[in-house]
Amino acid sequence: MKLKSLLLFLFLPILASAQVMTPELLWSLGRVSAVGISQDGTSLVYKVTTPDIPGNTFNSQTFVLNLKTGDVRKDSVGKSLVVNPKLSPDGKWKLTDYAVKVRKITGEDYYPKMDKSDAMIFDELNVRHWDTWEKGEHNHVFLVSVNGNDSIDLNKGEPYDTPTKPFGGGEDYVWNPSGKSVVYVSKKMKGNEYVNSTNTDLYEYNVATKTTKNITESNKGYDTNPTYSKGGTLSWLSMARDGYESDKNDIKIMLNGKAVNLTKDWDGTVNSFIWSDDNKTIYFTAATKGTEQLFSVNVSGNAESKTTVKQVTTGVHNISGLVGFANGRLIAGKTDMNHARELYAIDLNAGHLAQLTHVNDEIYNDLKMSNVQSRMVETTDGKQMLVWMIYPPDFDASKKYPTLLYTQGGPQSALSQFYSFRWNFQLMAANGYIVVAPNRRGMPGYGVEWNEQISKDWGGQNMRDYLSAIDAVAKEPYVDTDRLGCVGASYGGYSAFYLEGIHDGRFKTFIAHDGPFNLKSMYGTTEELFFMNWDIGGPYWDKTNEAAQKTYNEYNPINHVQDWKTPILIIQGGKDFRIPIGQGLEAFTATQMLGIKSRLLYLPEENHWVLSPQNGIVWQNEFFRWLKETL
Repeated sequence: MKLKSLLLFLFLPILASAQVMTPELLWSLGRVSAVGISQDGTSLVYKVTTPDIPGNTFNSQTFVLNLKTGDVRKDSVGKSLVVNPKLSPDGKWKLTDYAVKVRKITGEDYYPKMDKSDAMIFDELNVRHWDTWEKGEHNHVFLVSVNGNDSIDLNKGEPYDTPTKPFGGGEDYVWNPSGKSVVYVSKKMKGNEYVNSTNTDLYEYNVATKTTKNITESNKGYDTNPTYSKGGTLSWLSMARDGYESDKNDIKIMLNGKAVNLTKDWDGTVNSFIWSDDNKTIYFTAATKGTEQLFSVNVSGNAESKTTVKQVTTGVHNISGLVGFANGRLIAGKTDMNHARELYAIDLNAGHLAQLTHVNDEIYNDLKMSNVQSRMVETTDGKQMLVWMIYPPDFDASKKYPTLLYTQGGPQSALSQFYSFRWNFQLMAANGYIVVAPNRRGMPGYGVEWNEQISKDWGGQNMRDYLSAIDAVAKEPYVDTDRLGCVGASYGGYSAFYLEGIHDGRFKTFIAHDGPFNLKSMYGTTEELFFMNWDIGGPYWDKTNEAAQKTYNEYNPINHVQDWKTPILIIQGGKDFRIPIGQGLEAFTATQMLGIKSRLLYLPEENHWVLSPQNGIVWQNEFFRWLKETL
């Protein structure tokens, strides 16, 4: 039977009869993203992307929702209804970006006759980033005349990137509303300096004079997301400290040539923001108490005026992807642990949410939902920690259930009401597992001090937080203490590796996806050294650095491998240059030589994530096959 026919044969019956979430059903959900609001404010244009499992790709369709009547229509040209922010105010130029060959790297660059050589030659670091080897190409911003007769490279000849790598996009460059200049983000460093720094800046390019100036030169951390209000005020996101990728993220605006920090006195960190139409308020999203909510901060033309941050929405959900305003309401995305993203209209006075898109309602209406609750657990240092509990559908407290401790990655990312198509709590619960997801130290949403505690303490208080959570939950009569597992990716994978050596018999199985196993070899093979320098404390050869030496010795999973005894599934992406392949292979080799039941799921074409549909299905099925075997 051909693969396509076999997959359809397996896939369709599940859809017809499913009452709880399955891997195949999860990968059939439409993934909703906003395109924008129509120029006349009457319609919402959005895109639905659906995995094509047999084709191992994704298909997308564009829809237009009439905000007054609620009518929806498919419209392949719906994007034309939305204002194009990359078009100059006078309509003569459009902003775009292309990769430009700037530096010699390849064998053919140096030896043109060697056109079949795959050699690469480096004299300095930044040899690869995220999942791509550097080959001398850099992203440059271009002004392209609408009539096609002229093109201007704003970064001509520069070995720097806009959009920034690896995740930058169209949000990295913007027109001044006057049309006289363009502001763009760039990290104008190279080599060893590049891999050791987070110092991106905002640069203003004058269209008439073709000159560029750095307008955030005094700030040494990240400056990103340049945005103008309708009144012409420049705003952006800013972190203060160089080398700290998870520093407090603040909203700054430019007033009379001076950068003013609107959120400096607020004890939180900003995710994204949008200006109100009247230029008086900025709305932003941020983590708080295991969720992500909408907040507001007032804007004044006086740099000395006091600003006030207010929380606009509440509830067990995440608000993200701020789209724009229509009929006095803000349109944004919303998720929770039982529902993928749909688009909602937010009443900015009352904070109420009204659902606008209903892409997955038909599927969810036929599903038995997991029960998501929060509980507070006291930590070893006397703090109160929020722990998300996700219970199976039809949960019966008189029965006993296998239970999974989920260890979050980041390490400083929020464990909120997100909906993942891989680490999906709804799916785990549907397979009969209770999920315990602690908001341990190192997560935003509980103040800067809580968020920063994890740096240089990877195996310390936050590991005790994890054990406090699972120990507290294990006292419940419905938890089968003989069937406890621990699962996680990235820093969560590190957590699984580390806990494998110190868990004192608590867990019966582990799953570690793309986790650091040997911090010394990771320092020599990862690509963003600023992360290792900040979080670990520096290079392993600096014997005078007590914090770093403690991490490389006491908190290094490889140094505890002699105490490993518990079965473990190790998952590794071949194109993960953040946590390179050696980490997973070293761990798997150790378990095999120690005689520990283990399995390696190797995904040669995946990076730090699993992006292709068929690999996603394999990942889910291997995840639960392992748990069935070992738990």
